Amino acid sequence: MGAPPTPVTAGVPLRPGPGVPPADRALTRPRRRLLAAAAALVALAAVGAGSLLDLRTPAPRPADAPAGEFSATRAYEDVQVIAARSHVAGSPANDQVRAHVEQQLRGLGLETEVQDTVAPEAGQLSGAAGGATLARVRNVVARLPGTDPTGRVFLVAHYDSVQTGPGGNDDAAGTSAILEVARALTTGPRPRNDIVFVLTDAEEACLCGAAAFAASHPLAADGGVVLNLEARGSTGPVIMFETSKNNAKLVDVFGRAAPHPVGTSFAVEIYRALPNDTDFTAFLDQKFVGLNSAYIDGGAIYHTPLDTPAAMDRSSLQQHGDNALGLAREFGRTDLTDLRSGYDATYFPVPGGLVRYPGWLVLPLALLAVLAVAALGWLTRRSGRASTGQLAAGFGLALGPIVAAPVAAQLLWLAITAIRPGYAELLDPYRPIWYRMAVLALAAAILFTLYALVRRRIGPAALAVGGLAWLALLGVLLAVAVPGGAYLTTLPALAGALGGLVALRTRQTGPWPVVAVTAAAAVGVVILLPTVVLLFPALGMAMGGVAALVAVLLGLTALPVVDLLHPQAGGQRGLVALRARRLAVLPAGAAALAAVVLAGVGLAVDRFDAAHPAPTHLMYALDAGTGQARWLSHETDPQPWTDGYVDGVASVADDFPGLGDAELRAGPAQAANLPAPKLDVLADTSAGGERTLRLRLTPQRAVRLATLHVDTATATVVRAEVAGRPVPVEPRAGRWGFGLVFHAPPPEGVEVTLTLRPIAAQVALRAMDASDGLDALPGFRPRPPAVGVVGSHSSEMLAVARTYPL
Repeated sequence: MGAPPTPVTAGVPLRPGPGVPPADRALTRPRRRLLAAAAALVALAAVGAGSLLDLRTPAPRPADAPAGEFSATRAYEDVQVIAARSHVAGSPANDQVRAHVEQQLRGLGLETEVQDTVAPEAGQLSGAAGGATLARVRNVVARLPGTDPTGRVFLVAHYDSVQTGPGGNDDAAGTSAILEVARALTTGPRPRNDIVFVLTDAEEACLCGAAAFAASHPLAADGGVVLNLEARGSTGPVIMFETSKNNAKLVDVFGRAAPHPVGTSFAVEIYRALPNDTDFTAFLDQKFVGLNSAYIDGGAIYHTPLDTPAAMDRSSLQQHGDNALGLAREFGRTDLTDLRSGYDATYFPVPGGLVRYPGWLVLPLALLAVLAVAALGWLTRRSGRASTGQLAAGFGLALGPIVAAPVAAQLLWLAITAIRPGYAELLDPYRPIWYRMAVLALAAAILFTLYALVRRRIGPAALAVGGLAWLALLGVLLAVAVPGGAYLTTLPALAGALGGLVALRTRQTGPWPVVAVTAAAAVGVVILLPTVVLLFPALGMAMGGVAALVAVLLGLTALPVVDLLHPQAGGQRGLVALRARRLAVLPAGAAALAAVVLAGVGLAVDRFDAAHPAPTHLMYALDAGTGQARWLSHETDPQPWTDGYVDGVASVADDFPGLGDAELRAGPAQAANLPAPKLDVLADTSAGGERTLRLRLTPQRAVRLATLHVDTATATVVRAEVAGRPVPVEPRAGRWGFGLVFHAPPPEGVEVTLTLRPIAAQVALRAMDASDGLDALPGFRPRPPAVGVVGSHSSEMLAVARTYPL
């Protein structure tokens, strides 16, 4: 006999009595299940496609584009000049780039100057491995005067490159974009506010150019709005990833004035927590407000010889320029006296624009989502879809994929890097798409497996409510700890709960329950799918577990739609039930197989070759006093080429304190005939129990940096000046208790004044300088075509040191 019909009161089915299995325990009960599933999936696919298409970069405009528009083709001509070769700060090549930039700005009729000064690292930090850091910088500064200024707008990019690459993207992209924006602005009516174009020096070394401008240039004295343009890859959408605090009004301008606004408050929260810096940091230190933008995909070439003009995606350059020009014009006519809002905004991209709302709404929305999910749970129980125990089980089981998917993604990447160790030295593989898809397939396999195993016993309604409950609780946690990221779970949870409530309160066999849960899932797709796509290049495959986590959260929002792919959850017996269980595992099996296949395709496609070389790291260090030399590498698992130079682990902190105190791989090397930097005593006086040494540190060859360290066993530094500028005296661990690093030292050397205590008969100082390029060294074997240079500030470094007893 069949089960008796479920009684109904006030239009709501009551929970069936003990032992009475419901015919279906899902939030929806469409008559034509497969048709409903197909329609829902097509709708979600369309929404997802629209969300991803909105992240597309615009087509580059041609050279004959209207004068008032940004043309990536015109800007690319400057890229080719700027990134013709590596141009590290202080090098003759950098002098040529600076001359070109200055000529272009003067040619536009702008008031142009070069700020030539010595500057400390941003924030006077001792962030470099060797100690307090300074540099000689030469910033190019140009001004377009406003008609009735309420403040100044600063467009900032750095024109120097790393020593290992020409900087075709980092940051020829930003520099060329600013030159093209300057040209476009000078062809039209003058703005209300001053527009200042700042092309900084020594960003790669220490952010010292930006620090010098923000702290001491007259145009920066009153602060203003900063728009910093960067690149950390070669392609992809330009993301506005960092803001000053209390950013609501800035974000509002960005949302309405940038033609292609891609940015999330979650990215801002992540970046604030990371130990990363750009020139924007130096301006924030001086209380400027502003926005920081970059394109970040294609990170494998970052800081490498492959970062050439040819590697640049000109569509990304077009987006950079379009946004910079639109924002410069909007801030150029805005009253800049009141841009601090008192709070941060929550914002994220959707097709056609940028959603934004005030940060003070974050916690109330998170709490509202919790209440909505609780109401859904109550109605699910009352309607007979699940018991209290099933709801509790659904909540507990939903945690499984939230934990398992990120762990599995990290284990997958560990396995892949074990097969291909060279990936450990890259921000991302050269062709990462296959691996990214493998992570998504793996996350889907884990979610589908859980669903297939427990759906019949727990019920789809209980699992759906459990997944939404975790989203809502994560929303509260994020609202407290990371407010800018709370929307990622709060809004999908709120939409899912409202969709579920509508589904339960409408006619179950009609189309509206399916429409309701599909619309709710669409909210999750719009919010979470672009986040997954942007997280992969932002964090790299080494942190692919974060993208897997967000992918699982997306899956949890869509569980009621996923359920439509399965037979009815209840009422089956015998062979019908067995067949239903077998069908339920098909999605999980297909996703797991896809993960394996995609990872395999990635390994087959993304092989190291001449165009995509395996990254290696090698340095050479010579003690000119003892004549001993060593090859050094920071590779933890040296690749075959590097293995030919290094054979063990060693610390060089005592011999080469300018290289830091990390353990490195080391091997013996032939001594080259190279001079150490010269250290001359200009004055040596004693008074009041202190000894003051005035010294000149002069490199004897063309170098990128020079360092000086004092042996703590002989004296303690109590005060220090470099080029007449005080520097922080922060004791360091180890033998060399005080150290300083000077980038781009001038040929005449650098004057250093040290005040020491106690007065000692002899003080030991260690001087070192470093150049770039190993080709001329004895014993060096050139890299084969498939072996490249890792993007590191110490790659290819040639260091020479000597101890001077004074």
